[in-house]
Amino acid sequence: MKTTKHTKAPAETTVVVAMSGGVDSSVAAALLVERGYNCIGIMMRLWAEVGVGEGSTNKCCSLESVHDARRVADTLGIPFYLINVEQPFKEKVVDFFIDGYSRGITPNPCIECNRHIRFDYLLNYARRLGADYLATGHYARLRYADDGKVHLLKGVDEAKDQSYVLSVLGQDELHDVLFPVGEYPKSEVRRMAAERGLPTASKHDSMDLCFIFDDDYRRFLRTWAAEAMRPGPIVDRRGKVYGQHSGLPGYTIGQRKGLGISGAAEPLFVLELDYRNNALVVGTAAELGQDRLIAERVNWTLDEPPPAGARVQCKIRYKAKAVECTIFPIGQDCVEVQFDAPLRDITPGQGAVFYDGDLCLGGGVIARAEEPLKTAIKE
Repeated sequence: MKTTKHTKAPAETTVVVAMSGGVDSSVAAALLVERGYNCIGIMMRLWAEVGVGEGSTNKCCSLESVHDARRVADTLGIPFYLINVEQPFKEKVVDFFIDGYSRGITPNPCIECNRHIRFDYLLNYARRLGADYLATGHYARLRYADDGKVHLLKGVDEAKDQSYVLSVLGQDELHDVLFPVGEYPKSEVRRMAAERGLPTASKHDSMDLCFIFDDDYRRFLRTWAAEAMRPGPIVDRRGKVYGQHSGLPGYTIGQRKGLGISGAAEPLFVLELDYRNNALVVGTAAELGQDRLIAERVNWTLDEPPPAGARVQCKIRYKAKAVECTIFPIGQDCVEVQFDAPLRDITPGQGAVFYDGDLCLGGGVIARAEEPLKTAIKE
């Protein structure tokens, strides 16, 4: 039973370690080996553009990264395999990214990668191998409650915490995963890698979109979603035209610089990407803030929503500060969020992730909200 397998001896436990050739997954593998687990290193070959730039490969599985991951596995004395996940990655992550921008939203492909690739495709691959767990180098922690539930907690290192992108996990996944480095700050992880002589100890972190070889997402969209990059008008709420934008995906909610607007009576900010009319809607700082949002495709890590009116904290971007709010779940997979104070950069397509202190409750995708729903919910 899943509620009892956590008590198995390490020597009786098989763990597939998702290896990326980076320092975090390398240390995760090293810690598990030292604790006596039977480890298998697996790296995924992901989709990359073909014939664009020199040696254009996915940065998460470049030849250098594969070489580094294999060297770490050899150092630790564990088997290492490279599996091809190009097609599902293209369909579930890259096409999602292209489609999102084509519909005028700002998608988060890292969340979708965790939802469909790491903790669906790869986790099920590990299960078919007969593994007890899939381990990754994510900065998050797990707590096993007396009622058999597994709680997803923030990593010890607040600056590196990745619970935001893990909010797609439910109990079925959380019972079968391990996050060995979540208990340590990043500086300690690097120190442990150096102490163990791991070849990835000083390797830089990768922060950009892995499938865009030159880190220029505008160039990528001009290639793969040319229609989304059509120029159009820059207008305010009253319809006054201020100029032309160069393609809606090139702008973000709250942006002020780089709009190419001159002569306005006061500074103007991006309020909305109106994809139906291909218009960039701008306005003053006073028009910018919103104090509510609707999130769809919501997942609750404990497999059930908090009660309506629960007081929690919400992050609307990966690096955003978690702010106080009240939530009103609508069914199992939708929620209305009322913030204590307006936020300037609520962006459709980004993740809204909910916390109760260190406990990650779950999250969803920010949708366009037209009319308040709280009255109906409370009734």
